[in-house]
Amino acid sequence: MMIQEKAVDILLVEDDADDAALTLRALKQRNVGERVYHVIDGDEALEFIFATNLYGEWEPANAPKVILLDLKLRKVSGLEVLRELKSQDRTKTIPVVVLTSSREEIQNIESYRLGVNSYVVKPVDSKKFAQAIGDVGYYWLMVNQPPYR
Repeated sequence: MMIQEKAVDILLVEDDADDAALTLRALKQRNVGERVYHVIDGDEALEFIFATNLYGEWEPANAPKVILLDLKLRKVSGLEVLRELKSQDRTKTIPVVVLTSSREEIQNIESYRLGVNSYVVKPVDSKKFAQAIGDVGYYWLMVNQPPYR
């Protein structure tokens, strides 16, 4: 899989196909889903962000403006992805929003300890889920003023 050398607004890291489809649809409905790239596990997310392996020819300067990160992922957990992103100078300022079905307090605390920018529990109701995702995308892409990289 090859990615264009074009900036990505949102990197969606989600292994559940239904949640990914709903997320992508919600972003598109709010007109914030134009440049979204979806990866299905934590290992692929790290390869994408750091331009290695499958993404070795991708330009790492085109980092996503925000990362929507599920915590329960195959291969490399969402917390491990977050830990790696926030430990590197080049990537620590990229906003990361955890989107999870987990209401476990320990994961919430650990996410914030590692530097997550926002922690959102996915609503069960599909309309509320779509609204929450649209709001998150709109805020991080249209309202938030990121640091210059």
